[in-house]
Amino acid sequence: MTAPLMSLVWTDHITGRRGFLVVDRLVRGVASGGLRMRPGCTLEEVAGLARGMTMKEALHYNPEGRYVPLGGAKGGIDCDPQAPEAYGLLVRYLRAMRPYIESLWTTGEDLGLSQDLVDRAAAEAGLVSSVQAVYPLLDDETAARTRLSDAFAVEVDGIGLDELAGGCGVAESVLAALDRASVPYRGTRVAVQGLGTMGGATARFLARAGLTVVAVADIKGTLANPEGLDVETLLAARDAYGTVDRSVLRPGDRELPGDAWLSADAEVLVPAAVSYAIGTAEQERITARWIVEAANMPVLPEAEALLAARGVTVLPDVVVNSATNAWWWWTLFGDIGPDADEAFAHIRRSMRALVGLMLTRAETDATTPRAAAHALVTDRLPVIAERFGWYR
Repeated sequence: MTAPLMSLVWTDHITGRRGFLVVDRLVRGVASGGLRMRPGCTLEEVAGLARGMTMKEALHYNPEGRYVPLGGAKGGIDCDPQAPEAYGLLVRYLRAMRPYIESLWTTGEDLGLSQDLVDRAAAEAGLVSSVQAVYPLLDDETAARTRLSDAFAVEVDGIGLDELAGGCGVAESVLAALDRASVPYRGTRVAVQGLGTMGGATARFLARAGLTVVAVADIKGTLANPEGLDVETLLAARDAYGTVDRSVLRPGDRELPGDAWLSADAEVLVPAAVSYAIGTAEQERITARWIVEAANMPVLPEAEALLAARGVTVLPDVVVNSATNAWWWWTLFGDIGPDADEAFAHIRRSMRALVGLMLTRAETDATTPRAAAHALVTDRLPVIAERFGWYR
């Protein structure tokens, strides 16, 4: 894979803060990838995420499906999403990116931004939708937009289907790995970093599958209970940024430092918050058997090599957290309808198949799951390019 098709750096004329857009590839003239807002966001980070989106799109290519993979892209803004100036900055960024969003970049929520906030800011910036670039590719735009709108209105036990789709995919990746290793769900302990959209949904699905969530971390610290946390109570007590109201904690729940989740006595770690969370120093504290990347790029390459050398398996983000993006397109293109049961069943089947392919390839090639995922992408990209063409 070559350099990105386009890299753009934008400077806000009011605050001086910077924003970024990287288009890694176009397929049929369009690329897909969310918009994140966090302090310290860089062009290099956004470029890595855009490359990851190209991989996620390729991995979900199904010649028999209606959803045709797009290219990969990503946006980023260097700002604390809770800063007073954050919303105005978001609107100005989207206004500056309007020509790209109208023509070639479909975007949505990512770290620091909810879809509701992106939609509100997009409307204020004069956009029809944050995904309007894909509309010309739809067979029936009106029906497709209605289907997606209806899907976003679906709630399951108080949480929107759009928030649950990605976590369903992460949880199914965990369950697929456990099944492959013949490890029972009950008795398997999990620690989750981040209780926002992805981390919260993952915790819910895993707890409901019978696993024990022994630790969750938010911006205030780590909450832990070796007997298991009450996940539903914690989810109900979150604010918009995934921070838990400590007044709901039970007598057996403990408050620990923010990085205590790393060394939790658990078989599975799910980093579901920020990129670059596990470096060479952090990996030394990990005793888990699996690290499942719900966040984008949470494990640094040098740390992953050290983890692999001591038998810790990292299931990579390009597979594990790909269901959020795929659910949007499955719904919009009409592979599934605006129904939670249908969505979860489709996600589970797709993720089971994809994780199985990746782990089988890793065993066959005697390599890591990440290298195996890259090999699968390498196999699929020429097929997609031949059928649909890059850059068109």
